[in-house]
Amino acid sequence: MKNRKILIISGVILLVLAAAYYFYFGFLYKEARDITAEAPAYTLTAPDIVEEYQTNAATADSMYLNKTIVVIGNVNDNDSISVSLEPGVYCSFDVPAKNIISGKNIKVKGRCIGFDELFGEVKLDQCTINQ
Repeated sequence: MKNRKILIISGVILLVLAAAYYFYFGFLYKEARDITAEAPAYTLTAPDIVEEYQTNAATADSMYLNKTIVVIGNVNDNDSISVSLEPGVYCSFDVPAKNIISGKNIKVKGRCIGFDELFGEVKLDQCTINQ
């Protein structure tokens, strides 16, 4: 009788652990998005997206926030891990970007993470240069 009770308790504990494992890896833990492999939801110019955010940030957020977009614009400032497009789109790269020349028109694909009201710029992360 005592062995049967221990067996039932052990079975219940294993069942609870299996359910917790399934819940964690099935629902909570998701693989990171691969922005480079995703098709862009929108393609627009840097002045257009900045104007949309300055006009109505809530509407722009509903359209672009957390979505993969392509932004076309002139390089204003750049370093190895970020590029600023005129008039106010900040793009950060996971892998350092090469051969970016200030004043050159480029296409940047990335995930829109919103509008920074302090700096007045739209922010993109996980960016890559599209040719």
